[in-house]
Amino acid sequence: MEQNNQSSAEKLARIRHSAAHVMAQAVLTLFPGSKTAIGPAIDTGFYYDFDLSRPITNEDLPGIEKEMRRIINGGHDFVRRVIPRSEALTVFADQSYKLELIRDLPEGEEISLYTQDGFTDLCRGPHVANTREINAQSFKLMKTAGAYWRGDEKRPMLTRIYAAAWEKPADLKAHLDMLAEAEKRDHRRLGRELDLFHLDDENPGQIFWHPNGWTIYRVLENYVRQQTSRNGYVEVKTPFIMPRSLWERSGHWAKYQESMFITESEKRLFAIKPMNCPGHVEIFKQHLRSYRDLPLRIAEFGSCTRNEPSGALHGIMRIRGFVQDDAHIFCTEEQIGSEVAGFCRLLYNIYADFGFTRDKVKVKLSTRPAMRLGSDETWDKAEAALRDACKDEGVAYDISPGEGAFYGPKLEFTLIDALGREWQCGTLQLDYQMPGKDRLNAEYVGEDNARHTPVMLHRAVLGSMERFIGILLENFSGAFPVWLHFEQAVVIPVAPAFNDYAEQVAAALGDADIRAYADLGTDRMNAKIRLAQTRKIPYMLVVGKKEESARQVAVRYRDGRAQVVMSPADFISYVTDKVSTRAVDI
Repeated sequence: MEQNNQSSAEKLARIRHSAAHVMAQAVLTLFPGSKTAIGPAIDTGFYYDFDLSRPITNEDLPGIEKEMRRIINGGHDFVRRVIPRSEALTVFADQSYKLELIRDLPEGEEISLYTQDGFTDLCRGPHVANTREINAQSFKLMKTAGAYWRGDEKRPMLTRIYAAAWEKPADLKAHLDMLAEAEKRDHRRLGRELDLFHLDDENPGQIFWHPNGWTIYRVLENYVRQQTSRNGYVEVKTPFIMPRSLWERSGHWAKYQESMFITESEKRLFAIKPMNCPGHVEIFKQHLRSYRDLPLRIAEFGSCTRNEPSGALHGIMRIRGFVQDDAHIFCTEEQIGSEVAGFCRLLYNIYADFGFTRDKVKVKLSTRPAMRLGSDETWDKAEAALRDACKDEGVAYDISPGEGAFYGPKLEFTLIDALGREWQCGTLQLDYQMPGKDRLNAEYVGEDNARHTPVMLHRAVLGSMERFIGILLENFSGAFPVWLHFEQAVVIPVAPAFNDYAEQVAAALGDADIRAYADLGTDRMNAKIRLAQTRKIPYMLVVGKKEESARQVAVRYRDGRAQVVMSPADFISYVTDKVSTRAVDI
């Protein structure tokens, strides 16, 4: 079955790559004098980069699609040819980007071309045998975008055309439907509609939290604080700016400097911290620890800043200034297994409170990268420790070769949301390097009364607080669980005569720590209900003459369930139970 799936994936990749060649042919036909760059297959289709003879917009895409379908329906074979370097330079004499690619190929490397319908492209392949294997109704050109040649902002800006491509029309339709739903759930749109935050082009990568959004943020932060405290963590706060000397000793200056914001004071260089780990080691070192003090679990809502390229920023999902639910566990080698297992249990329990059950969490074990600190023997030991801990805890994982941190292997936890999209959030990294004598020199006194270096586990559950809120926004389409929503209930009087009773009910809810208010505005009742629905408030409590006389409320649910009449006390009990159990439903 796995082999069949792999064959299917390979077939789809060939279809997509072949369709990219067809698009290149169509573009050169419609826009003579254009130059082609690269056109790979990607997860949902393909793209191709062009230096076009004239600017194009998304309005040009239907014409390109029409020409592509004409080519596909012509039934042209893809013909492969291997040629000498000198001949390749002649074939692409008028294509400067292809010439650069050819000249950059190592001497002796095979140079292959693929031709269909008179169009020739430089390509390793493989491709489908004939253009008819590309279903003319199973692809769609999606958008144009700018892309620097070879990702270098100092090189020419090219036009990239993105396309979705699948084997069958039904697969394309399902993908387009998912994209349409994702657009409705876009966290940037929902952030505006719910008045949660805004982003400023003059201050890229930084978030301005509004009261509604900050309420969600604080509830989330306090929830994580409660969970970590119950699991034996102590919370700290480390400086926002730390000296170059510390980052050099930790290894970050050599490996991570390009992502740091650097400043100078009194002829010394400092970095705004991109991560919290060196600061936590410094706290560990302030006392001579005993093996009896271990494990020591140090947690921080660490404010970090990373110099992300402006073109890579995306709403609150990828930003420059963010907060990590960060922690570092200092332990002995013998404690690694139990600490990894304990972290996994904590992580799964937290994810479940947001509706991400264990079957919606994927795990990867990322092993040693080419550029790394430490010996192979140490890496063998670290990778084996993570494998053994996962086995003991029953955590299934895939191997991600070479994707570990420069100081140690890591577990990566990926959430699958309501649309089937994947979001990598939690991490656990096993580090023998940073606390060592050659780095930050952390020590504890062992049972043998000798000095030893602790093992350091870097771990986060949510990852970035901001990004996790963005994920939740899209997963729930803004309709947060009641325990997390910025407004849990609104009391709506049917007429101004019942404002006093509405205020009394809202006050009772507030006294019970339910986030509620009475809407006493001049709009009619139906308009107030529509506004509450727009704000995705879980409960609308309508009060009129009958409710006031009986000292009750008529509860309307956000999900459209039939209205229910109950006393304010019963409603408070109902909501309090939903909050205390962190129910995902309302």
